[in-house]
Amino acid sequence: MKKTSDFNLGLSLAIALLSLASVANAETAPATYTVKPVFGEYQDWSLLAVSHREDKKTLRAILGNSAAITAARHGRTKPWPDGAVLAKVAWKESKHPSWPQAIVPGAFEKAEAMIKDSKKYASTGGWGFAHWEGKNLVMFEEAKSKECFACHTAVKDNDYVFTAAALQ
Repeated sequence: MKKTSDFNLGLSLAIALLSLASVANAETAPATYTVKPVFGEYQDWSLLAVSHREDKKTLRAILGNSAAITAARHGRTKPWPDGAVLAKVAWKESKHPSWPQAIVPGAFEKAEAMIKDSKKYASTGGWGFAHWEGKNLVMFEEAKSKECFACHTAVKDNDYVFTAAALQ
């Protein structure tokens, strides 16, 4: 009986120590281990397509959150589902220093977004327009959103999205 109670006491102490260690680690863990926000982590999103704007002399990567990627992979983009977010990350075009025929990303220009919520953004085709300031996604004011939407009306039949997903 003594061996069983010693074993149970030892097991109880081990569990208590592991629990304390877990709490201590949780309190000192860096913020990177916290749950990521829905918006603001576009660097970890998947690539939908790329584009080159000759008029603005920019290269762009169009990224999608998980809802956008899933929709694109299954051909459900007309319309895009609510919750889909498309990020447009733009750089000034530049010539590659060792390969002048190649146009490559130069200076970072901006990161913007389109957020699909057909009810909330009904007046702009179901899309909200925004930009990133650091890791914070900031919605454009109504006037700027309407300006964005005016350009996107040219692709109304593509749910107001210029990008054709290049996922195969």
